[in-house]
Order: sequence, then structure tokens, then C-alpha cells
Amino acid sequence: MTHHQLDDHQMVMISQYHPGINTQLAQDHQGEVKPSRRRKKNKGETSNNGVVRKRKLSQEQVNLLEQSFGDAHKLDMKTKAKLASELGLDLQQVAVWFQNKRARWKNKKLEDEYSKLKSQYENTIVEKYRLETQILKMKEQLSEAKKEIQRLLLDTNCARVSSNNNSPITTSSSIISMEQQYILEDFGMEGILMDNNVYFGC
Repeated sequence: MTHHQLDDHQMVMISQYHPGINTQLAQDHQGEVKPSRRRKKNKGETSNNGVVRKRKLSQEQVNLLEQSFGDAHKLDMKTKAKLASELGLDLQQVAVWFQNKRARWKNKKLEDEYSKLKSQYENTIVEKYRLETQILKMKEQLSEAKKEIQRLLLDTNCARVSSNNNSPITTSSSIISMEQQYILEDFGMEGILMDNNVYFGC
């Protein structure tokens, strides 16, 4: 009979004379607390949320990347791998850097174009206002010129009437010359002519 069998035989004998011993042993066994096992950290884990932080680029690496971006905004796989090897960086890190750089470059280009168009629009509005003001001023000058021409023509016809010894106004002495008529038409003042080109201003 082995040692394990002797232990079992003894337990049977003891349980026959002490029936409550099995219950006590079972309770003692259930009350044992197993020591907790410590969880191992995964490789590359540097924070509580499991995010692996990328190594920060040096100024020299950034300068070389900027220079490469100036030569070409998009690299093929071979050139990208060569650049990563020269800088001591991962291929994925170089690819992500170029992707972000292109996005920033396009955004900056759009901002510059927007600023340029906005400036042109504002200049156009200012020029439009200047031209409208100039047109109003020229209309006022034209109106004054028409009044002055009308006054001069009136004085001329009145002088002709006086030179005829206050004789009644006749058609022959009051007909406006062709030159005067052309001037009136140029300024849109042909309305001052009456029927048969007779002027009754005086």
C-alpha cells in the first residue's frame, strides 16, 4: 500500500469516528486565497492606454525632410525608403510626415489664394465707388455746362433783337445758326428750339 493510499485509508477511518471532520476540511480549503498574478506589460507599452509614443524628430531630420519636400511633394516607395534609411527613421514615419506636410501645404495654399481674392474684391469695390462718384460729378458738370450754353445762346439772340431797333421778332433774325444747333444737339439741348427754329427767349 502506497503513502497516498495510506493517507486515504486514514482519512476514511477518521471520518468514521469523527463525521464532521470532512465538512471542516472542505471549508478550510474553500477559504484559501490564491495569490494574484501580476500582469505583464506588453512590449512597447509606455502609457496606461497602451499608446506607443513616437520618437521626436531632431532639427536636422526635420530640415532634411523639408528639403526633400521642396524637391518633390510626393515620393515613390524607393525614394521614401532611401530617405528613411539616411535619416534613421521608420518608413511609415517618413510616409506619415510627408502626408501631413502635403495637407498643411495645401491648406496654406488655399489660405493664400483666399487672401488674394479677398484683396482683389475689396479693391474692386473701392474702384467701383470711386467711378460712381466720378460719374455723379461729371453729370453735375454736364448739367452746369448745358445751363451755361443755354444762357449764352439766350444772350446772343437777345442782342440780335436789340440790334434791329427793337423790331418785332422775325423768323429770319431769330433762326439759330447751324453751328449753334450742332452744339445744342451734342449736349442734348435741342429741346430749346421752338417750331420753325424760332427762338422766343427774349
